[in-house]
Amino acid sequence: MNLPPLVQAFVLHFGEMGGRWGINRTVGQIYALLFLADRPLNAEDLCAALGFSRSNVSIGLKELQGWRLVEMRHQPGDRREYFSTPDDVWQIVRTLVEERKKREIDPTLSVLRDLLMETPQTPAEQHAQQRMAAMHDQIELLTRWYADIEKLETERLVQLLSLGSRVARVLDLKDKLFVIPGRAEKDRKAS
Repeated sequence: MNLPPLVQAFVLHFGEMGGRWGINRTVGQIYALLFLADRPLNAEDLCAALGFSRSNVSIGLKELQGWRLVEMRHQPGDRREYFSTPDDVWQIVRTLVEERKKREIDPTLSVLRDLLMETPQTPAEQHAQQRMAAMHDQIELLTRWYADIEKLETERLVQLLSLGSRVARVLDLKDKLFVIPGRAEKDRKAS
């Protein structure tokens, strides 16, 4: 790699993490370099900096475009395509979450809904369907929460996330101020 040590360390780390995130090492490294670059880069720039073949870079760029994580740009007087990442880190996070939801959560919910419509034939299927219903309800709750959070402006989202454990303290205080039916009984049994 023909990169400054600080940049190289970040790019190599993103490559290693790629496998854990469901992308290959090459795609992770391409994205990391584009993220850190102070200007849009073309495929030749990426090949030279990372030491990858042109075909690997092209495949990686197509994958990143499919995830909506890179933007293609054109430079005046240059026929080559240049790529960059959005400047707003929050936009990147929102895009990643939306894409993961679309690719992982939505299909799982669809399968769970279909399976919950089936009539169980055995006690084992009844048990399995109860477990699937619990999973479905949990994912639905998180999906509805995400839909509400997704609507927040970035500034409000940052404020919400900055609250951290203070939210839990507010909820604990609310429980102490307002008696929730059945909660007192559960708390006594737990003690």
